[in-house]
Amino acid sequence: MFLDSAENLVLDANTLRNLEITRNLRDGSKKNTLLDILDYTETAMGGRLLKKWLEQPLLSIVRINQRLDAVTELVEDFSFRQKLREGCKTIYDFERLLTRVEVGTANARDVVALKVSFQALPGIKELLKDRKAELLHASYDNIELYDELAALLERAIVNDPGLSLREGGIIRPGYNQELDEYRRIAHDSKRMLQDMEERERTATGIKALKIGYNKVFGYYIEVRNSGKDLVPANYVRKQTLANAERYITEELKAFETKILGAQEKIVNLEYNLFMELREVLVGYLVSIQRTAREIARIDVLASLAEAAAAHNYVRPRLLDNGEIHIKDGRHPLVERILTQDLFVPNDATLNHAEAEILLITGPNMAGKSTYMRQTALLTLMAQAGSFLPAREAEISPVDRIFTRIGASDDLVSGQSTFMVEMNEVAQILKYATKNSLIILDEIGRGTSTFDGMSIARAVVEYIRDHIHAKTLFATHYHELTDLESEHIKNYCVAVKERGTKVVFLRRIVAGSADKSYGIHVARLAGLPNSVTQRAQAILDALEAEKEGAACLIAREEALAPQEAPMTSLFDTSLSTAILSLDVMTMTPLEALNELYKLQKQAREEAGQK
Repeated sequence: MFLDSAENLVLDANTLRNLEITRNLRDGSKKNTLLDILDYTETAMGGRLLKKWLEQPLLSIVRINQRLDAVTELVEDFSFRQKLREGCKTIYDFERLLTRVEVGTANARDVVALKVSFQALPGIKELLKDRKAELLHASYDNIELYDELAALLERAIVNDPGLSLREGGIIRPGYNQELDEYRRIAHDSKRMLQDMEERERTATGIKALKIGYNKVFGYYIEVRNSGKDLVPANYVRKQTLANAERYITEELKAFETKILGAQEKIVNLEYNLFMELREVLVGYLVSIQRTAREIARIDVLASLAEAAAAHNYVRPRLLDNGEIHIKDGRHPLVERILTQDLFVPNDATLNHAEAEILLITGPNMAGKSTYMRQTALLTLMAQAGSFLPAREAEISPVDRIFTRIGASDDLVSGQSTFMVEMNEVAQILKYATKNSLIILDEIGRGTSTFDGMSIARAVVEYIRDHIHAKTLFATHYHELTDLESEHIKNYCVAVKERGTKVVFLRRIVAGSADKSYGIHVARLAGLPNSVTQRAQAILDALEAEKEGAACLIAREEALAPQEAPMTSLFDTSLSTAILSLDVMTMTPLEALNELYKLQKQAREEAGQK
């Protein structure tokens, strides 16, 4: 199946992975994914379709609203939703069963599963009668009933057949007269054999006579040596034993042929009858497949409604003006995983007027990544037809969602973490459009400070000037906050300081952060006190040195003559070096290193060692 970018929201592999849509980042399983949170499906078909809806959300507002209308009706009518889900519980995997029928590998148990599924359809169809939502009404029209076919299978196949078609025991008594006759013969063979044995004893007067069977010689009459003088002339010797003789008669031969032939004919006849039933099913394939699709769809709609009711989701309103407004949005995965703390909801506003790019600063572990993923997930959920974990939501469908989150490398192809990051950013800048949603987390971390900050700034400017996509950009480069303008807004994570301790409030507020609180996070991570204390001392020293360097530069600039002669050695060396420094982008450590170089240069020029 091809994904039509004109009909569906496009999600690349990185976005599916980073947002944990259907597989988590830890072990690749379904656990703790968006699919896991929303999956209340009762059928295997519904489970597969829900996965498809989440990986291929819609672009059409009309089609999205059709799904939301159906989910709304199911949310509002608890009894209807529960009865529909109960009806789906007895539906087997139509799609897989029909594939086996089509390729000729279906066994009797598969056919019984189809029969049970057919028997559940009338109840489901009746529940869908007179429903207002367009998709539910369409399902009522498109679900076919197979009462006659179900009755045929009920008459033909036993309730608990074996796996093998070559061992018999799959066709019910009364379905085929010829089969019943052979079964009567096979069933009565023991009694018939006993009657024959009794007649032979009476006719010959041999009390020790008995009739037996083995696979080599078939049926035989065994007479001990003490009675062999009484053996009649019509007995034909078949085998001689130490203490007995074994004989065969015409009557016993005829009995053997009848009994052994009956067993073989029973197996062959049952197999042929089953093949005929399977061919009957082949004639219904197209119709049953259409019904299977309808069952899968109503199962998914009921699943989304159950998730909405269970997790207190609300219906989003669809816009066509490119804006996204979310009030008190919650991350659908994180809020379910949190057990000890309450999830702190946040608002999100994105548009092409004054909030096209949100620059988000703040400490690690404060919730920046959660907030950005949350916005992307809620947009995706809305376009899949799901209610959202929020107080209110207005969503304009986006054509693509791009994410650049986390650090990873590709050692097999020789790509470093930074190269992988740059490759992903390059793909985003190449394919993103004005209608896309971009999530960028800490661009430029894998190289030097100046390099990283320069790349991050250039990426933001490129998106602002050329792409105009709605973008959430988290960064530790606080210097980028001076980009705030008509289309770029600064946001940060609220932090409350208590002495040497900080409390992350998890609230995204307007403004920019003034520091990263890295040492505080290190304390939370459990680094030894001696390490964090030493780090704090180093940080204080570096910040003091940075301030000192700034004061020195300011004093030199103040003392410099208004018209400095170009022939001065000082003007062409130390002054030039100072003026070339980009003080606003320097880290504390870089400022300390530059100050040391300037001091050394000044001593040399003054003739000091």
